[in-house]
Amino acid sequence: MITHRVVLIPGDGIGPEVTDAVKQILTAAAAPIEWVQHEAGMTALAHGKDVLPAETLDAIREHHVALKGPCTTPVGKGFSSINVQLRKKLNLYAAVRPVRSLEGVPTRFSNVDLVIVRENTEGLYSGIENEVTAGVVTSTKVATETACTRIARWAFRYTQQRQRRKVTVFHKANIMKLTDGLFIRCAKQMHEREFPQVGYQELIIDAGCMKMIQDPTQFDVLLLENLYGDVVSDLCAGLVGGLGVVPGANIGEEDAVFEAVHGSAPDIAGKGIANPLALLMSAVMMLNHLSDKRGDSDCREIARRIKTAYDRALADGQKTQDLGGTLGTAQFAQAVIERLKG
Repeated sequence: MITHRVVLIPGDGIGPEVTDAVKQILTAAAAPIEWVQHEAGMTALAHGKDVLPAETLDAIREHHVALKGPCTTPVGKGFSSINVQLRKKLNLYAAVRPVRSLEGVPTRFSNVDLVIVRENTEGLYSGIENEVTAGVVTSTKVATETACTRIARWAFRYTQQRQRRKVTVFHKANIMKLTDGLFIRCAKQMHEREFPQVGYQELIIDAGCMKMIQDPTQFDVLLLENLYGDVVSDLCAGLVGGLGVVPGANIGEEDAVFEAVHGSAPDIAGKGIANPLALLMSAVMMLNHLSDKRGDSDCREIARRIKTAYDRALADGQKTQDLGGTLGTAQFAQAVIERLKG
């Protein structure tokens, strides 16, 4: 069995707790992972390092795969988001967020099965802001044909490889005719030239969000620019139980970072009650990625076993407090491990 070296960034707040739980589950599943631990965020600052140390970036560039717990981002001041920095410095242009209904996690909707693909490097997240004069600021939205074409190809290729039905582009090209106009033009060209067999749809984002809340099962793979993808991916998480039950990945040509998409929750850090499911789901995505990139079928089978085990745990009512259950972090991890054994 091949052993894969993976950079582990526990993160801040509840990050180390949920990370430990996920490590235990992967060990119990005999996942062929050797962890290379590094720091980022407030934890790195507390140890006298930069918020995103060079050695952490270098390690990801060397091993090409990382699993990251949540990192704290100050609101309105302080350092910029670790996630945004990682995406820019490593050119992780595709943010991927699968969202599906889970047995044992009741919501207003059932049979939700979506994948949100978000362009990760441009748009308003380019961070180009200026104060024109006192009390007047501007923010520049950036769109390039290169990045728009690249993310469109990624979304269509993913849809085809996973045997999904169609790609729907959410946009506001009726108002932002140049930036969003370029985005949908590149998506349409990609559909017509390289993936005509994949279904294709365009929707103005406000109408698309309304339709999403009316019936999310009418959608399959959503393709969005940066800001829209950020907002809509969280909206979709709300359809199935919140950010604690959805995974996330940031993928580039060379490197990939898999992460829990929820916050660091400092108010419950150290209490042993945090839900490790989102990071565990992200680790399953990571194993599937290793299988795709390195041809390791063992990783795919282990990913399938872990997914089956946490699905069974939830269906059996083994849930943490945020989902209406009574289990703590370690107890939920043990419930999953027990179901790995049969």
